[in-house]
Amino acid sequence: MSSSPSSSPRSNSNNEGRPRFFDSKAKSMCWAKAETVPGRHPERWRKDAAGNIVCKRFCNCHGCLCFEYDHIVPFSKGGESTADNCQILQTRVNRFKSDKEVVDKTQLKGYSCDVQFTDKELDIIEMAVYGDVIRPGNQCRCKTVAEMLGKFKSKDRMAACKLPYDGESL
Repeated sequence: MSSSPSSSPRSNSNNEGRPRFFDSKAKSMCWAKAETVPGRHPERWRKDAAGNIVCKRFCNCHGCLCFEYDHIVPFSKGGESTADNCQILQTRVNRFKSDKEVVDKTQLKGYSCDVQFTDKELDIIEMAVYGDVIRPGNQCRCKTVAEMLGKFKSKDRMAACKLPYDGESL
């Protein structure tokens, strides 16, 4: 077996020499052009092409907040690995879309995970994943995990929010 990059099954190109995977610049541009989630930090949360909320830290996994970078025109049908041909899709949606070229938003939504998260649940997930919660426009700051455990005292004078919502059920 040859050790050349083009013969490797994990290679980034096919026999024609076209890159199969999106580079970091294309991924960054793809994330930036995805719809933002109102009240959520845009570097952490976006909506995919079907309207599903996804978390940037959950790339290439299989949960309901996970996503993949998708070729709008499938690579197998000549689609290039460029930012213009890239969209983020919840992993489940991307797997069902597969190599279909023309899939409208309604069809994509039909492939979506059935779990819908409340704002409180997203806050708890964000706290677990990032160690804090950033809510643009809110005039508060959420305690970090270290603060909650008493291992860190913030020098920020702004009052901390209370998570996970003392006395309220999810």
